[in-house]
Amino acid sequence: MRRIALHPSSCPQMTFSPTIRSICAQPLTAEAFRPFGQVIVAAPDGKQFDREDAQLVLDRGTPRFYIMRLTQRGRRFSRITRHRQCTQCLGSLGGEPWLIAVAPPTPSDRPALESIAAFEIPGDCFIKLEVGTWHAGPYFEQSRIDFYNLELSDTNLADHQTCDLQTAYGVAIDIT
Repeated sequence: MRRIALHPSSCPQMTFSPTIRSICAQPLTAEAFRPFGQVIVAAPDGKQFDREDAQLVLDRGTPRFYIMRLTQRGRRFSRITRHRQCTQCLGSLGGEPWLIAVAPPTPSDRPALESIAAFEIPGDCFIKLEVGTWHAGPYFEQSRIDFYNLELSDTNLADHQTCDLQTAYGVAIDIT
């Protein structure tokens, strides 16, 4: 009897489960997060603008600042997104901690799998994602958290490129 090895593309009617990779969420520090963006923490009122403040790119459209209500979605993802026209700022309301996975900007249509990192974001700061930073999240254990979000008014329509990691690499990722 001769066995034939099947490749997923030769059997489109078959489904294949992705390999699950785990990445450990690291504590958020400005240095560790620098390849992906900035960590913004409280400063005294009246402090002059400097490099520690969010360096925003919002000049390619109308900025949109809004409160986004999210419900708990677990810690597993297989899709990661980037915005190539603007920076994006995210933070939780009410001081709730949360998780995000990120990868540095790339010239290709997908991030390097080994470059994906996860961070635990405390509730007393926000993050600014650099233009083109790949991101998945926010993720959290609570049933619901409201987040403030600063991006362009049409970011989710005109500047939303997503990479399906299951299709590109055959993986899904768990944040531990």
